Amino acid sequence: MRTNEGTGVTIATRDVDTTATRVIGRMDGPTPGPVLVCVAGLHGNEPAGVEALTRVLNTLTVEAYQLEGTFVALRGNQAALAERVRFVDSDLNRHWTRERLGRVTLDREPDPTVSEDADLLELHDIISDVLDQATGESYLIDVHTTSGRSPPFSTVGDTLRNRRFAMQLPLPLVMGLEEHLEGTMLEFFNDQGHVTLGLEGGQHEDASSVDRIEAAVWLALEAAGMLPDPRAATRLAEARTFLAHLSRNLPRVLEVRHRHFVGPNDGFAMRPGYASFQEVTVNEHVADDECGSVTAQETGLILMPLYQPAGDDGFFITREFSPFWLSVSALLRRLHIDNILPWMPGVTRDPSHGGTLLVNGRVARWFALEVFHLLGYRKRRQMGDVLVVARRLEGGQAVNDKATSH
Repeated sequence: MRTNEGTGVTIATRDVDTTATRVIGRMDGPTPGPVLVCVAGLHGNEPAGVEALTRVLNTLTVEAYQLEGTFVALRGNQAALAERVRFVDSDLNRHWTRERLGRVTLDREPDPTVSEDADLLELHDIISDVLDQATGESYLIDVHTTSGRSPPFSTVGDTLRNRRFAMQLPLPLVMGLEEHLEGTMLEFFNDQGHVTLGLEGGQHEDASSVDRIEAAVWLALEAAGMLPDPRAATRLAEARTFLAHLSRNLPRVLEVRHRHFVGPNDGFAMRPGYASFQEVTVNEHVADDECGSVTAQETGLILMPLYQPAGDDGFFITREFSPFWLSVSALLRRLHIDNILPWMPGVTRDPSHGGTLLVNGRVARWFALEVFHLLGYRKRRQMGDVLVVARRLEGGQAVNDKATSH
C-alpha cells in the first residue's frame, strides 16, 4: 500500500494480497458532496474488480483530477479473495438478511465458525459510515464477474433513482433480479435509501473484464456528478465509446423472467457453449442434473449460465423490456397510481408492512404481476392463492416482506 501526500488517496499496489486491508483506496475532494462506494470481490473468485478499482484510484492520483465528494473502493470477501474461491464458508452476498444483520451488526456477535460473518460486520460498518456522510446523493456499486462468457451489464433494484443512475451507463440494464435473490448487499443498502447498482464486467478469466469494469467506474463517477474536471473529458469519452461498442447489438433494458435454482446435491452442469444474452427457446435442453435434462422454461435470452462448482444460480432467462414501458412506469409512479391498489377487489395492504400488498389470485385474476412491476412492486413470495408483493420507497427505508434467509 502507499499514500499520495498530495491527494490523500491510499493506493493498493497489488490486485489480491493475503495481507491486504479492506480499503483499496479512498479519495476525498476539497469539499463534501456525493459519495460513491465500490465493493469488489464479494465473491473471492472474482478479483477483476479489485484490479480495476486500483487502476482508477491510481489514475485519479497520477492525473490529479479534481473530484467532487468522496470515492471509496473496498475489498469484499478477503479470505476468499486470497484463496481465489467464491466463498470460504458461505456466500457473503446472501448474508445481508434481517436475521443475520441483527445478530452480527447489532448484537456484535459474528459466528466464529463462518468466515464471512467478519466480512459482513466490517463491510456493514464501513459502508454505512461512508454513505451516511454524503451531503449529496449516495451511491453503492457491487462489482462482479461471471463464470460464463458475458458482455458487461448492470442490474438494479427497481426504483426511479436507481434507473436514472444506471441509464447513464451505456450497458444493458437487467431488472428484476431482486425477485429471485435474497440477502444481497445491494438490496440492504437500497432499502436504507442509497442508490445502488450491480456491475457485471464479463467472465472471471477474461483479461478484458478489468478494462470493462474500469471504464464503467469512470462513467459512474461522471454520472454521480463527481468528476467535473475537464481534463478527464477524453478519458470519459473513450470509456463511453468502448462500452457502447460492446453493447451495440444488445437490448437496452431487460427483465428477469425465470431463475433456475441449484441445490447443493443437484449435480447441476450447464451444457457447453452458452453465454449471457444468447437466445434460447422454450424447452431447449440447456443443462443436466441428477434428475435428467434441464430445459428453458420459456423463450428468451439466457443470463449468467453457471460454469463453476459453487453457486446456486444455474441460469436466468430474461427478455427485452421496452424503454416505452419504462417511461409509462415512471409516469404512473410519479402520479402515485399505486395508492389506489388497496381499494381494488382482492388487493389488501399488509397491516404489518405498509409497502407490502397481499393479492388474492382467485379474486384479482385481472391483476397480472407485470402490472405490479410497472408500479414498482416486486414478487416476494406466493402463499397458496395469495401473491405477496412489495415495493421500495423512493428515498429509502423501504418496506418489504422478505424471508430472512436463502
